[in-house]
Amino acid sequence: MLDVAANVDRFTQVLAELGVAGEVRTLPDSAKTAALAAAQVGCDVGAIANSLIFAADGRPLLVMTSGAHRVDTDLVAGLLGVAAVARADAESVREWTGQAIGGVAPVGHPQPIRTLVDTWLERYPQVWAAAGHPHTVFPTSYAELLRITGGTQADVGE
Repeated sequence: MLDVAANVDRFTQVLAELGVAGEVRTLPDSAKTAALAAAQVGCDVGAIANSLIFAADGRPLLVMTSGAHRVDTDLVAGLLGVAAVARADAESVREWTGQAIGGVAPVGHPQPIRTLVDTWLERYPQVWAAAGHPHTVFPTSYAELLRITGGTQADVGE
């Protein structure tokens, strides 16, 4: 199991360096799914910004999608002009992000990861994203997610 305190400290430092005002919140229970996270922070499931890692022709891709959406991998492959987009396995997620599935943050990875940000998230004045561990989240906005990730706005699914 990952060291929650070390991950939160590291991620909090990354947020500060990026000028993000929202503070990391440690939750009593795991927020490894959008529904679990939404229940604990008291928001609509759609306001949860899921950080999903995919392999796009074997290269890492982060899709920040609304908890109310499922990513259409064929649609995303077409948007990116790649042959295939598939969910990354747990080992690849850990290697590419330094974090475990269910707690992948939008930033703070060993190397920058190409990122798509679901346009659906723009509907919410505040969204919640994972903060490097399945028990941590932080508040942000759609515009801030685009800024800090260097991501591209995209309609990623249904």
